[in-house]
Amino acid sequence: MKSKLLVLTVLALAFCTQTFGQPANDNVAGAIPITPSPEGTGCSVATFNLPFSTDGTTDSGVQGGCRLSGLDQFFTWTATTNALFFSSDSPGNPGVVIWDETGTVELACADTFATTNLTGWTIGDNLVIQIYDFQGTALSDVAFCLEAITYNPPPPLPVTFDSQSSGSSGDSRRAVVDMNGDFLDDMVTISTNNVNIREQNSDGSFTTKNISTSNADNIPSWSLAAADYDRNGYTDLLYGGQNGVTFMRANSTGTGFTEISGPEDIFSQRSNFADIDNDGNLDAFVCHDVAPNVYYINSGASGNYDLTFYQSGVTAGAPVNLGDYPSGGNYGSIWIDYDNDRDLDMFIAKCGGEPARRENEMHTNDGNGNYTENAATLGLDDQTQTWSAAWGDFDNDGDMDVFIGASSLATASNGFKSDHRIMRNDNGFFTEVTAGSGVSALADTSTETVTFDFDNDGNLDLVSGGNILFGKGDLTFDVYTDIFPGGGAYGDLNNDGYIDAFNSGNMYINNAESNNNWIKIHTVGTTSNINGIGARVEVYTPSGVKIRDVKSGDGFRYMNSLNTHIGIGDDTSISHIIIYWPNSGCETFLNPAINQPFTATEGSGVSCDTLGVDDELLSSDIILSPNPTNGILNISTELQLHDAFFSIYDLSGRRIMTNALNDSKTIDVSQLSAGNYILSIMTESTIRNQKFIKN
Repeated sequence: MKSKLLVLTVLALAFCTQTFGQPANDNVAGAIPITPSPEGTGCSVATFNLPFSTDGTTDSGVQGGCRLSGLDQFFTWTATTNALFFSSDSPGNPGVVIWDETGTVELACADTFATTNLTGWTIGDNLVIQIYDFQGTALSDVAFCLEAITYNPPPPLPVTFDSQSSGSSGDSRRAVVDMNGDFLDDMVTISTNNVNIREQNSDGSFTTKNISTSNADNIPSWSLAAADYDRNGYTDLLYGGQNGVTFMRANSTGTGFTEISGPEDIFSQRSNFADIDNDGNLDAFVCHDVAPNVYYINSGASGNYDLTFYQSGVTAGAPVNLGDYPSGGNYGSIWIDYDNDRDLDMFIAKCGGEPARRENEMHTNDGNGNYTENAATLGLDDQTQTWSAAWGDFDNDGDMDVFIGASSLATASNGFKSDHRIMRNDNGFFTEVTAGSGVSALADTSTETVTFDFDNDGNLDLVSGGNILFGKGDLTFDVYTDIFPGGGAYGDLNNDGYIDAFNSGNMYINNAESNNNWIKIHTVGTTSNINGIGARVEVYTPSGVKIRDVKSGDGFRYMNSLNTHIGIGDDTSISHIIIYWPNSGCETFLNPAINQPFTATEGSGVSCDTLGVDDELLSSDIILSPNPTNGILNISTELQLHDAFFSIYDLSGRRIMTNALNDSKTIDVSQLSAGNYILSIMTESTIRNQKFIKN
């Protein structure tokens, strides 16, 4: 791996009408110095212009080892890195040669700018860079810039993976999901008339089950989603195909499936199970590539769980609008609670076509089943060419940030806004923090982006294709490439609490070298859907709070585990788990054991949903001062605050802040907007609430 990287990007940014003669620097003696742009500025502004050579002769007399150079230009550079990366969107197929400072000793040569790494010198060397056969017209020049990106290689890989044959057969669309209700992740592959399940056993072995089906009208050529939408204890499947959608509904013994295919012509992309209308029954959503999105509402009437088809902006009486752009462009939907108001919102990563067609969308749920598209207001309506995005709390501050993965790189000609991006959630609004995050070191693009904590250190990592970006808990990452052969499905395939992969007919078992602690939570809904999809899970340890949302369908085409995996690093205890259920509010589960699964059944915990504004819900044994406050809130109480946590909510129940108190009796609330709030303090044995006002 190269220790540092310098990027030279040639962009067709501006064409001028001024006539250029043969440039003076077409001879090595006329080489001009390169002054790199400041790190992180990108190539939006050129540092200098590169006029075309016009006479087609080799005036310099200097020839590189790749091919004869006709249209030459020379530059000097004092090396600040020991590697160069070149790319070009300009006319022709220019090459590059790196010479020593005399212009006579060739150090490196490349026949094309396209994705070319060059090395062979030492930092501090004075070099001559020859760009040759840069073709165009005599009346044009092309602006280009040089951006220096320092990339320090990460330490050895935090975890390694052993590749083993999965023993699975079937279509390349895969799932790692519990199919029989025992909470152990199974491996699933699909063919036209078969569901192949490698069922995980408690002893670590697998049992193969081939379940024959009718010839499916649509196979999951584009996406596969899974959930128990009819609540019979066995997982159902959703096939997203190029011409339509097929549901495979599992019977009550898990031994067969009933095919349900509608007549609708749907060019399916990402599909999800989610409770769209918040009635406790799982519905289905499918991104449409060439038309407005579709969804299937599950009424649960008389226990039938039949699905009713709707198309946004098209079907008369459609209950909600979830993306009605006429020509579609909808690729990567994911259902998350980005604004901490305890209901599911839906983000769509968009792809291709005119700018309006590829603007990412956020459909914000008002809590009453109404959705408003407001990505522009939130700062999420960029035009990155992307097929999926990964949502998670990458800085451990209690809200969901997002990595928007590029499926195609931005160029001057295609108009895409940018490459991979990382966006920080600031109280429901988003700020790009890509610069300095390490994300830019990932040169590969991918249609698949998901997030897990592979080393269980408590910090979420990213998967982009076959690459892992190990998170540091502060929105920065170390990039490791070629860990897996492309995208796949993820879950715990040996029940050891570490995330494994199912990819290309093989399973990749995480060696768990970190010895970090963990918990794996099974959410079982009773009033809510049986899988607990849409629940917010919060795990409280001495070092802080980890949050996850339970979701069906992330990334682009595969289906990942419905179990909630949370690493807690070297913390040796969990004081409590809070789960915000979709249909019954909030519950607390005290002192769960670590390094083993924990089943959280809705209704079996201690209710913590006491955030009303009635005075009888407030605590007389907590006094807050000053109240109102401009910034610092002092807590006067006889409660023991060691290992206690606090959360601050607005009066609608939306959580604004959360953190550990650790004996502290002061909280800085200066960043809050003016208004009325509730402070909730949770100790080992009790929850106390008190109102305060922020000026």
